[in-house]
Amino acid sequence: MAETLVLIELDRQRVKRPSLHAITLAQQLGGDYALLILGSGVAEAANSIISYGAAAVLVADDPALAEPLADRYASVIAQATRQQGAKRLLASSSTFSKDVLPRAAALLDAPMVTDVLALAKVDGAIAYQRPMNAGSKLATVKVDGELCVLTARATAFAMPSANGAPCLIATFAFDAASLPNEMQFVSRELRASDRPDLAEARVVVSGGRPLKDSETFERLVGGLADALGGAVGATRAAVDAGMAPNDYQVGQTGKVVAPELYIALGISGAIQHLAGIKDSRIIVAINKDADAPIFQMATYGLVGDLHQIVPQLIAAIQKT
Repeated sequence: MAETLVLIELDRQRVKRPSLHAITLAQQLGGDYALLILGSGVAEAANSIISYGAAAVLVADDPALAEPLADRYASVIAQATRQQGAKRLLASSSTFSKDVLPRAAALLDAPMVTDVLALAKVDGAIAYQRPMNAGSKLATVKVDGELCVLTARATAFAMPSANGAPCLIATFAFDAASLPNEMQFVSRELRASDRPDLAEARVVVSGGRPLKDSETFERLVGGLADALGGAVGATRAAVDAGMAPNDYQVGQTGKVVAPELYIALGISGAIQHLAGIKDSRIIVAINKDADAPIFQMATYGLVGDLHQIVPQLIAAIQKT
């Protein structure tokens, strides 16, 4: 039994590191917590997380869970939460958790708080701080009831230490034949890339509307990212214009990132984009508009034409 059940996200049987940040929130909440992994052939992934201080790692391993179909996953997650008698079901904020956890919350008839940034106290009870209005405001939310569902903003919580004593791995038994079948897996398309994952990269280079076309975007944004060993990001405007694929989008409606270095090329600094990068350690902005809002957040700013500056940067880095 555990007070908090933490859902760990997998990608092709491997743990997605940003999902581990939710463990830190579980530790701050106090009490015992268990980790839950779903999938097919996930024994190696389960073994990789036994030292994060959990009471147990619960494993739901079945061919019926080979693909993350939301209806099946939500059903198993709800069953595991009930079995544990958990007071909180927790995961990191991601496209995966946004798809699955609201369904699990509905099955559990439990309230849900998304994008938790920190804990607070209201009338002596635990409350949760979350962003509003693209991060320009913080709301403090108190939840009534015996059970709640939470997602944690990974960039707001440190990576937990994997130095605890190994915990038990327990099989979570469920009836695969009883799982819903409203959804069917059709296909998965993976784009081959040697670049690091956007959500995990130490360096991210993003481009905006002034890049003009996909060829220029790849030459300048991709070229600088490759020179620095970083990932490529984009604004929504760049994605909508067809310069970059949707999974490159950074911001309120895209991915939230917190790299050690974030370089913004031709990005004016709309509040929706700034909400996705504000936790970056160092932000460098290059823009020909000296009054661009992004300069108010940037650690370093360079006013000039990115079409002239970026090739010079790439050449200088390649010489070192």
